[in-house]
Amino acid sequence: MSELTRVASGISVGVSGAACEVESIDTTLAGPAEQTESLRLADHTTFHIGGLAKRLVVAGSEAEIIDAVTSADAAGEPVLVLSGGSNVLVSDAGFDGTVIKIASRGVHADVSSCGGGLVRVEAGENWDAFVDYAVSQEWIGIEALSGIPGLVGSTAIQNVGAYGADVSDTIAVVRTLDRTTGRFATFPLVECRFAYRDSRFKREPGRYVVLQVSFQFELGTLSAPIRYAELARALGVELGSRVDTRRVRQAVLELRRSKGMVIDEADHDTWSAGSFFTNPILTPAEAAALPPAAPRFPQPDGRVKTSAAWLIDHAGFHKGFGTPPATLSTKHALALTNRGGASADDVVALARQVRGGVRDAFGIDLKPEPVLVGLDL
Repeated sequence: MSELTRVASGISVGVSGAACEVESIDTTLAGPAEQTESLRLADHTTFHIGGLAKRLVVAGSEAEIIDAVTSADAAGEPVLVLSGGSNVLVSDAGFDGTVIKIASRGVHADVSSCGGGLVRVEAGENWDAFVDYAVSQEWIGIEALSGIPGLVGSTAIQNVGAYGADVSDTIAVVRTLDRTTGRFATFPLVECRFAYRDSRFKREPGRYVVLQVSFQFELGTLSAPIRYAELARALGVELGSRVDTRRVRQAVLELRRSKGMVIDEADHDTWSAGSFFTNPILTPAEAAALPPAAPRFPQPDGRVKTSAAWLIDHAGFHKGFGTPPATLSTKHALALTNRGGASADDVVALARQVRGGVRDAFGIDLKPEPVLVGLDL
């Protein structure tokens, strides 16, 4: 990128008077060597839990996704769209319908000094592989979201976030199939209605199938400002600092591994859906009723966010709580884990116990983060 110059902030800007050349990139990122077509849904989820599907379709392109969804809808067949299986708990009874496993691939980017990077990513690309690639390409903004499991398409549904960053910080457009009309529906950022771990796609479950997510990135070697105190401490910098994006990625991966939040098949602390409950968003009165030591994070709308992990721990449910095969993670109280051989009912029973204890202790009803298929909490 000879037409770029680096400034002190580490963000790319155009050279005065220079032509704004555009570099186009089309690539496919590293992914799983093969896609299993097992009907056993436990083989497709990070919980390693779930019964049999009636039918499984591995959809390797946008056209295959659309064909699988519209064909099942036309036949009146129940549909479960599975995007990586990292944010779902499936019943032991399985799914009596068609499971469509998203496996579309491709990254298409137009990059220039005057426009930054406009990057269109197919829904089936692995999220962390994309973060790694973005860092290597000097695309700024998602480095703090390293290590999050799952696929790119699902990040837009959940508005995934970690360490002070949300994926909606860099999303420009989400392209979907609207199952109510059978037509494409493309939403610019403002129409995605992103909120904390929420979006219009999540609020209307089953209606929209995400096909492609477009991101708008600044260019440079330094990260977005560090917004999370724990990450700032790990990096040895002040909040608001910009740090080499490779350092940020490495620090985040180390933090997540220490909490069992980076997938490792040999580590049962990662046989989970990550954080099982979302952090509660409270009214000022509800927040004031919490113990003085409870974390409080003021929100732009006047409400207050607190920590679900803090509530769980201070309600008496510490790391490792429970009786195998389903327990809290030994590394993080917010993750419910399968120690090997756990059923969906085992996990649900533990979740109910934890949620009930927090309700009794603090009067707060925790909300589950994973999608529950055939289950009721």
